[in-house]
Amino acid sequence: VIIGNPPRELISRAKALRWLQTSSAGVNAYTAPGILPEGCLLSSASGAYGISVAEHMFAMLLSLMKRLPAYRDQQFGGTWQDLGPARTLHNARVHCVGTGDLGSTFAKYCQALGAHTIGLRRDASKAAEGIAEMHSMSRLDELLPLADVVALNVPEEPDTINLFNRSRLERMKPDAILLNGGRGTAIDCEALADVLATGHLWGAALDVTAPEPLSADHKLWQQSRAIITPHSAGGDHLDLTLTRIVEIALDNLGRYLAGETLRNRMR
Repeated sequence: VIIGNPPRELISRAKALRWLQTSSAGVNAYTAPGILPEGCLLSSASGAYGISVAEHMFAMLLSLMKRLPAYRDQQFGGTWQDLGPARTLHNARVHCVGTGDLGSTFAKYCQALGAHTIGLRRDASKAAEGIAEMHSMSRLDELLPLADVVALNVPEEPDTINLFNRSRLERMKPDAILLNGGRGTAIDCEALADVLATGHLWGAALDVTAPEPLSADHKLWQQSRAIITPHSAGGDHLDLTLTRIVEIALDNLGRYLAGETLRNRMR
């Protein structure tokens, strides 16, 4: 048994491994054929990162709504100038694409400030805390033009890569806000830079990008209405996250020894 995230080249040599419990929510590094031995169980720490990532996304959202990055830029130049209208979450339509731990926690924060939260997931019959109404992902294109805020918290899978391509970005309201706290591959970052350059969208906030990091000359760096953080929303920045990772691992260790079904089993 291994608890943690060892390098793939080492784990592929662990022929006696029977169970890997990661300290991360994502397990893509270990799902390719030949990485884990046949019959090896794989479980994640999903549920440990909700507060950390959701708070980060929420902070970025309010920063964009109140133009704080632009005011910060003015501060460095010693400029005192009102930049005009701001935005509010009161009565805003917040569409959460992906309503697991991260999306659900973020939705609850938005509800606290008066937003109407709409969830999109594969199985619309499955409810989630913080979501006022749930819809199938098949309705994404239909609902997208109605969103004031779109928050992405989806895993990297074949059908989520470039989920927000140029066409979908252009379908969004001209003054909508786009957030990504899941996987960078969900957004075509080249297309996003181009769309922002035309003046479309109020702004975008990304903690994840594709690739990571963006190249030094990537157009998105220079977009004044974009906030980019270096995949720092999760990680071990909060003691609470580490505590939850340990709690999940200990709970699963008890389940493993008792021959019970693992929590967050991915394989």
